[in-house]
Amino acid sequence: MSKGPILLIMAAGMGSRYGGLKQMDPVGAHGEFILDYSLYDAKRAGFERAVLVIKRETEPDFREFLLSRVKFPVTFAYQELTDLPAGYTLPGKRMKPWGTAHAVYAAREQLDAPFCVINADDFYGAESFNLAARHLQTVSTDDDFAMIGYLLKNTLSDTGHVARGICNVAGDGTLQSIIERTHIISTVDGPLMTEDEQVYTRLSAHAVVSMNMWCFPKAMARYLGELLPAFLDKALKENVEKAEFYLPQAVDTLVSQRRARVKVYESTERWYGVTYKADRPMVEQALRQMSLDGTYPQTLWGEHN
Repeated sequence: MSKGPILLIMAAGMGSRYGGLKQMDPVGAHGEFILDYSLYDAKRAGFERAVLVIKRETEPDFREFLLSRVKFPVTFAYQELTDLPAGYTLPGKRMKPWGTAHAVYAAREQLDAPFCVINADDFYGAESFNLAARHLQTVSTDDDFAMIGYLLKNTLSDTGHVARGICNVAGDGTLQSIIERTHIISTVDGPLMTEDEQVYTRLSAHAVVSMNMWCFPKAMARYLGELLPAFLDKALKENVEKAEFYLPQAVDTLVSQRRARVKVYESTERWYGVTYKADRPMVEQALRQMSLDGTYPQTLWGEHN
């Protein structure tokens, strides 16, 4: 009997960003984090379980402030600097995590079915999880990848600039490339990007962007293990303190090697995230409205927290 899809959540950066989950601002009416909504949507979409990639020292916080209320099977994987392939040792200068592709690699022992990867602190919406689940339930080959893309206009912040991966999608719906744009602003005339904060170029509001929501066959864990040594060889030689093994980079390599073909699904959902402190009231209001219109129950997990 085939196993249902897995949701893999990258949360190893949460402790450093917020100083521990205790200090993480809740956005739901009953203390829910954005992560609660992702788990709830994944459960409704047909995901079987979730794997949360964290730093080992934050596990007590996650258990106390998240898992105590979540009604969905969740296990932990730990992203650790010393988790390297045989023959590699941690350089003394290295302090920061090895990146998003390494976070997925950290969960390799638990990825025994097709899986979807998301960021812990991004709100993706129910439609996106339904698209991901439907794709993952039909995966039959090791090159069958997918990305849930968003319209640029649905991912911007009114309070500051954002970085987004602008996607080039072929006529057959497959991903050709992702170009990182690090400074995009929202204006009344539409989104604008700049490289130098002097000259601005208009972008299409309907451009498809990656918000790091990927669908992979279970072979992806093995692929990352095969790609990691080449990344480390380059990083140890060129930028031992800061080089990161990014997931889009790994996908791009696999596409160029013809080991992956990435189907792009366009979600019409509005993405939410707290990029800036001033974004939080807007996220709270949006989630409150979704509860009022029946998208979510008033109390997400069926009881007050």
